[in-house]
Amino acid sequence: MKKNKKEPINTLENRKKQTSSIAKYSGLAFQMIAIILLILFGGIKLDEFLERDFPLFTFLGAIMGVVLALYFVLKDLLKKK
Repeated sequence: MKKNKKEPINTLENRKKQTSSIAKYSGLAFQMIAIILLILFGGIKLDEFLERDFPLFTFLGAIMGVVLALYFVLKDLLKKK
């Protein structure tokens, strides 16, 4: 019986794939953070401008930011597969 030689785990091709995956997912993380913070900042400024007692737009901005960030990330992940 001949034994199948296994390919080494740390080949150059595997490292490139690993680096590509890390870059893709870290880019998605920064995209999520940017979307959430921008919409949250807009909600804070809108509450300050309207001089509201309860920070309604800050609250709505936080929720909408998370929902939009998840939407864009899931759309990106499903498109690339």
